[in-house]
Amino acid sequence: MATRTAATGSAADWSPESWRAKPARQMPSYPDPAKVEAATRRLSTYPPLVFAGEARRLKAHLSKVAKGEAFLLQGGDCAESFAEFHPNNIRDTFRVLLQMAIVLTFGGATPVVKVGRLAGQFAKPRSSDTETIDGVELPIYRGDIINGFEPTLASRVPDPERMVQAYNQAAATLNLLRAFAQGGYADLHKVHQWNLGFVEKSPAGERYQDMADRLDETLAFMAACGITAETTPQIRETELFTSHEALLLPYEQALTRVDSTTGDWYDVSAHMLWIGDRTRQPDGAHVEFCRGIKNPLGLKCGPSLDPDELIRLIDILNPADEPGRLTLICRMGHDKVEDKLPAIIRKVKREGRQVVWSCDPMHGNTIKSTNGFKTRPFDRILAEVRGFFEVCRAEGVHPGGVHFEMTGQDVTECTGGAQAITEHALALRYHTACDPRLNANQALELAFLVAEGLKTARAGQPRPAVAAE
Repeated sequence: MATRTAATGSAADWSPESWRAKPARQMPSYPDPAKVEAATRRLSTYPPLVFAGEARRLKAHLSKVAKGEAFLLQGGDCAESFAEFHPNNIRDTFRVLLQMAIVLTFGGATPVVKVGRLAGQFAKPRSSDTETIDGVELPIYRGDIINGFEPTLASRVPDPERMVQAYNQAAATLNLLRAFAQGGYADLHKVHQWNLGFVEKSPAGERYQDMADRLDETLAFMAACGITAETTPQIRETELFTSHEALLLPYEQALTRVDSTTGDWYDVSAHMLWIGDRTRQPDGAHVEFCRGIKNPLGLKCGPSLDPDELIRLIDILNPADEPGRLTLICRMGHDKVEDKLPAIIRKVKREGRQVVWSCDPMHGNTIKSTNGFKTRPFDRILAEVRGFFEVCRAEGVHPGGVHFEMTGQDVTECTGGAQAITEHALALRYHTACDPRLNANQALELAFLVAEGLKTARAGQPRPAVAAE
């Protein structure tokens, strides 16, 4: 094993505000610093959105993923919006996640750790500071926690009060998610009821119904053996953790607290935080902030990431090499995953680091359609997932998870899939404020593909060919 590289800084010289001494990319320029200070001061007195013990429980689950004993399902909205905040939207996204988890658990015979991009995914990194709409150059939209989507100069001015509104929406979202997860909605006897109407008659929906019928038979057999929802809470309840990109650091700092039972710092805005591909500089502000919190962390790994720099980042973010602490979310693109990912895996294996390997097949496959819509071809998404599983199999590591953007709404944002969404059809129900999302049909198709990959990985056999729909 190679010698561990020296981590930047130590726990003794970290504080929730130490990131301010580092260069910070993708941060808004607020016109009135006093208003920012007032908003974050208020947030610092608000109750935690999640608890340190919950974050530790997630890390324990992720340690099983790192050891090849479970699978991470991480998904949700591209960027949550204030305008689309509605209990029905939260419910529909939650039940698509439940459906996917059932497909993976039942089809892949693998315990599934469910982590939503929910209750905090309000900020988005952007490739440019401005955009031109109808001949007018405007500051770029950076997510509802920062500025407005409306194409006006007034709307695009960063407003710190939006952080308070985001906190309140996150609190309400979490309250509803906990009620769904623990209040009976997640009972396995309701798998048929989880199907959304527009999915029911689709090929993926029909396949799901068949699986649900078999699950009903299994539950009936278990009940005959005395294993029921009354005797086994896992049948009627589930755990759903939350996550988002730790991008807007003033907001994250305001929600970082000392855990009274351990004395450690936790960012109580979410159970898991991740660092994006644009803000993963080893000497940057986002890495500096995340190295000091004890939450499970994710790190986006794009095709430009140098393997040696990755080891440096791992040693900064997980100096104790704790399994479950760090998830590497690989987003290479369908045409680069089999070329770029092997070198990264080999380097991490050679250095002996314990990580979760996860695949983000969304962000490397974004294109602009001929009619001007940003989209993601579904066949490219499937191709990257297949490539990820193939590389993991060849390199002898556990394909530990998938990370994707989806919604329970009947949108037409990603082309292809069994619905055969065309570029022309994108305009029918293109609702995203930022990046294109899978709809429930496409999310289920993806889940069945991943379940087959997991089954093959468990069997230790070559991956069967899977034709794209």
